[in-house]
Amino acid sequence: MQEPTAPNPEIVRIPESLRKQLEAFRRHLWRIKVIESAAAGLAGLLVSFLLVYGLDRFVPTPGWLRLGLLLCGTVLFAGFAPYWIHRWVWGHRREEQLARLISRKYSGLGDRLLGVIELQHQQGSVDSLSPRLRQAAMDAVAAETGRRTLDNALPPSLHRKGALVALLLLVAATAAFIITPQAGVNALQRWLMPLSDTERYTFTRLDGAPDEITVPFGEAFDVNLRLTANSQQRPPSASARFGAQPAIAAGLSDGTRYSFTFPGQQSPGTVVFRVGDLRHAMRVTPMQRPVTERITARISPPEYLQIPPRDVELTTGIVNAVDGSTVSIQLTANRPLQQAGFGPTRALASRNEEIPDSDGSQPANSHSPLEGTLVVDGRVASTPEFQIGRESFEIPFTWTDAFGLAAASGYNLRVEAQADMPPACYLQGIDRQSIILPDETLDFEVLAEDDFGVRLAGIEWTGEFTRPTDETPATGEMTIATGGPEQRRLIEAAAFSPAAFGIAPQKIELRAFVEDYHPDHGRSYSQPVTIYVLTRDEHAQLLKNQFDRSIAEFEDLARRELQQFEENQRLDRLDGDQLQEDENLSRLSRQEQAEAENTRRMEELTERMEELMQDAIRNGEIDKDTLRKMAEALKSMQELAREDMPAVRDKLADAQQPSNTPEKTDQDVAEAVEQQADVLAKMNEAIEKANDANRQFEAGTFVARLKKAASEQTGIVSSLVAMFDAILGSPTRELDPSDTRRINEAVGQQSSTASDVRWIQEDLGNYFARTQDETFKEIYDAMRESRIDVGLETVRTQLSDNHAFLAAEGSRDWAEKLNEWASLLEGSMDQSGGGGDGGGPSPEDEDFEFMLRVMKMIQQQQDLRARTRALEQLRRSINQS
Repeated sequence: MQEPTAPNPEIVRIPESLRKQLEAFRRHLWRIKVIESAAAGLAGLLVSFLLVYGLDRFVPTPGWLRLGLLLCGTVLFAGFAPYWIHRWVWGHRREEQLARLISRKYSGLGDRLLGVIELQHQQGSVDSLSPRLRQAAMDAVAAETGRRTLDNALPPSLHRKGALVALLLLVAATAAFIITPQAGVNALQRWLMPLSDTERYTFTRLDGAPDEITVPFGEAFDVNLRLTANSQQRPPSASARFGAQPAIAAGLSDGTRYSFTFPGQQSPGTVVFRVGDLRHAMRVTPMQRPVTERITARISPPEYLQIPPRDVELTTGIVNAVDGSTVSIQLTANRPLQQAGFGPTRALASRNEEIPDSDGSQPANSHSPLEGTLVVDGRVASTPEFQIGRESFEIPFTWTDAFGLAAASGYNLRVEAQADMPPACYLQGIDRQSIILPDETLDFEVLAEDDFGVRLAGIEWTGEFTRPTDETPATGEMTIATGGPEQRRLIEAAAFSPAAFGIAPQKIELRAFVEDYHPDHGRSYSQPVTIYVLTRDEHAQLLKNQFDRSIAEFEDLARRELQQFEENQRLDRLDGDQLQEDENLSRLSRQEQAEAENTRRMEELTERMEELMQDAIRNGEIDKDTLRKMAEALKSMQELAREDMPAVRDKLADAQQPSNTPEKTDQDVAEAVEQQADVLAKMNEAIEKANDANRQFEAGTFVARLKKAASEQTGIVSSLVAMFDAILGSPTRELDPSDTRRINEAVGQQSSTASDVRWIQEDLGNYFARTQDETFKEIYDAMRESRIDVGLETVRTQLSDNHAFLAAEGSRDWAEKLNEWASLLEGSMDQSGGGGDGGGPSPEDEDFEFMLRVMKMIQQQQDLRARTRALEQLRRSINQS
């Protein structure tokens, strides 16, 4: 059996009036909610933008805040609006959704509308769902609905207020762009790109205000803020605050600048400046000013000095450089530098200003000021090369480090210009006047100094004969040592030996010389010393004179000792108790001091006698008997100075000891008197020996004196013979000036010789009177009978009248006569100079003669070594030249 088929339900539509009324309600709802969503979204964006704009007018809005505001505005615009539209537009598109909304206001009507709307979609049989009944129900609801205003069922609406708010915000934003377009655009950029580094626009604008500065540690510092030319606002004052310190105000000066002075800081901090709507934060870092760790100068001396460039570390701020040098300075700071400079240089008073040029003129001050920048490489700053002239100058240096800090006081460098002075030299270890024999050697030192290097040093000598002769005076020089470009002081031993250099007896002027590297400096010389190179006869006469003075001093010393002895005898007559009285102790003290003084003088006299003895042995022509007597006297003098006289002094000192008993004091004085008596006896004995030696010495000097006079006469003959071709037969007025000078020298020498011969004749007479030696009487009578004094005066007159031939003949005759008398006297002395009784020499004489030969051999060996040294120096000098 087939099931019955369900009948198709008849579709019943709600009335047209009701449908239109619902559509109108829906459109009204949608329009309101769309307006609300748009207004809310736009308002959110505008509020977000305006907040950024407004906050930027007061403070730089940080990026995170701008990002938050942008996100909030975007959420309202891109989140809330779609949600609101979805809720009220999408969620109320169907009739049943609208009916539910209406039921919130009109619950009964809403329920009936919802029922009618559901009826039009119900499906069922015709029996169960009568179309006419449904239609009638719909019409009834439609009629009821038509009598009502559905707009009253709309939810509370803010679209007008929201639109007004949005409009007002839009007007405000538009006004911001119109009134302050730059600020608006800047705020829009910062709002749209919150994480960018777009700078906040301010109406007050600063020109290049730094974000960070470095200031001197603990020193007050200034900060100057300058407004830009296009700054829209120019506040009359500004303020600044360093950390939590009190704020500092500054007024606007010159219409563009604010100057702030902050107290010294020692810790880093931040300064916040407020200038109008501008707020500027600046980090401040206190730091010690830059200082130099090292300053060096590279000095390049002039080429002629041959000195390589050298680096000098400057610790005193003064660099010395010779005229013509170049100098460059290098400063090393304690941290990297930004820039460094020097100058302008300033001329200073120089110690060389009074030094004349080589042509004798005074140097002109021609200093030109210099200034410039240094080449900076990290911590090192270098100057260009400075040319050093004759004038000293000062270079001020300044520098700034990478943090912009300048040096506290800079650095002033004094460049002390030095002239290359001529060298200097000296002779050391030699007397200003010396007397030597030809085979002796003088040892001394040559000291040469130069401020920039000794090239060489040496000695030179010039001779001068003190009597007429045809010989040529000695001249010569010898390089002692060579120096070097940087050897400023040179000391070298030197030896001068007349025999080694072939120098005959004469007067020698010896001086040292030195040369440096300056091309315009010649030789510089030391003060000369005078050396008298004597013949052995002249030397013997000199020793005789010294011996005379020594004996006279010895006799004076003996008289002083005798006076001391007499006073000591007076003290010896007192007993011990009296000697210990203060007055007598003072007398003893004076006696002790006087004895000590006599002892000192005796020591000095003994030293001179020892030197005299050595010179006498060196002479070689003083007879051994004279030397033996001199040695005996010297031995006694040595014992007196070293043993006997100190013993007397010591005993006098012992007598004054506070711990002495009267008996001990009396005994010491008695022993002192006894010892002093022995001293006087030995002194008298030594004086007698010295006088014996002196008489023997004097007899020997007559031979030397006669030979010397003969030699002088022979020298006159030689000088005249050498001039015969030029002067014989010529009137005096027509002679060459040099010949005239030589003749005048011969006249002077003849006068001197005549005077010496008169003294010899007188001394012979006095010597004979003392000794009664017949040989001396014979020579004395011969000289008187020859009338030699008249003859020598005749020769002088002939020389004055230019009777050269006659004068030469007369001089030759008298020279032969003087040599004859000298030979006679010398032969007589040799015959009488034998040993003691029995015709044979005593053992003591043999010992002394042996000792004398040994001493002469030693002296000869020493002279030989000295001459060898002098010759070796001469050889080296020749090789170096």
